[in-house]
Amino acid sequence: MLRFCVSLALADYDYQLPDELIAIRPLPNRHDSRMMVVHRAEQRIEHRNFVELPEFLHPGDLLVLNNTRVVNARRFSDDGKIEFLFLEEQAPTRWKCLVRPGRRMRRGAQTFIGGVAIQVEDICPDGERIVSFERELNPWEGGIVPLPPYLRRQGDGADLERYQTVYAAAAGAVAAPTAGLHFTSEILARLPHAFITLHVGAGTFQPVKSEDISAHQMHSETFSISESAAAAINDASRIVAVGTTTVRVLESASRDEQGRLAAQGGATAIFIRPPMEIRNVDALLTNFHLPRSTLLMLVSAFAGREFILDAYAEAIRERYRFYSYGDCMLIL
Repeated sequence: MLRFCVSLALADYDYQLPDELIAIRPLPNRHDSRMMVVHRAEQRIEHRNFVELPEFLHPGDLLVLNNTRVVNARRFSDDGKIEFLFLEEQAPTRWKCLVRPGRRMRRGAQTFIGGVAIQVEDICPDGERIVSFERELNPWEGGIVPLPPYLRRQGDGADLERYQTVYAAAAGAVAAPTAGLHFTSEILARLPHAFITLHVGAGTFQPVKSEDISAHQMHSETFSISESAAAAINDASRIVAVGTTTVRVLESASRDEQGRLAAQGGATAIFIRPPMEIRNVDALLTNFHLPRSTLLMLVSAFAGREFILDAYAEAIRERYRFYSYGDCMLIL
């Protein structure tokens, strides 16, 4: 078993990234990304390309991918002054959403979307709004792709395709499971794989604010595992998770006394961080994550904080592309 130096201090999950290494746009071809390969046992790093991923798979391995589909959840008021991110339908005329700027949409405030009046009914403890429409309206219809805030641009026509995996099927996410953006249908067809679903919520954008990371509370997100996926996972000799969302599902799902999965659905608010041990994943394909983020903490639990930060420092020296549209890391 690997032993890591554990820290619960938020400052210990920080690093400095030059702005020019943030991938604002995807590469012309999905599969052209670079891939840093991180060997945990040997504490070794090598620089490869994503198309070489099959070289690191063994007979009996199974890729497990999240097939959630990003919805067009971002909408603006008719006057363009209020931005909404619609998260969850609670009734045909009632939704939970994020609102910017919040000071303009206090309890009782009203605006219009598509000529339909929308009013704030309540404000949740974490700042989310419960809003009601004067008549039934699906705000995801006619919305735009909710790109991550750090891209500092609105989604456009190109993002409708590229901020979506080629295997996206189950609509409900407000952020893409970005480790899967590198796959083409042709590459995936050649590799043993199974799909789970976790609808990525707005919590993926929420920063960790507590200096002691153990005090951070994750948002709950719904997941499901089909009978065929559970059977494939149970029969695999090694699980290669594609993305941190897949890890969260596999670590949250209930198992029997023999450690076997059954088909199931549920919700998870699991926060995977050091010193937590990841028990149900053997290898992880993931992108490069923001400093001080819960995703960086998850990969630190998997490979060790110091080793991961060393790998990130090398990625910066080698001019890797970071974040959602960036390059990837394979942790073995």
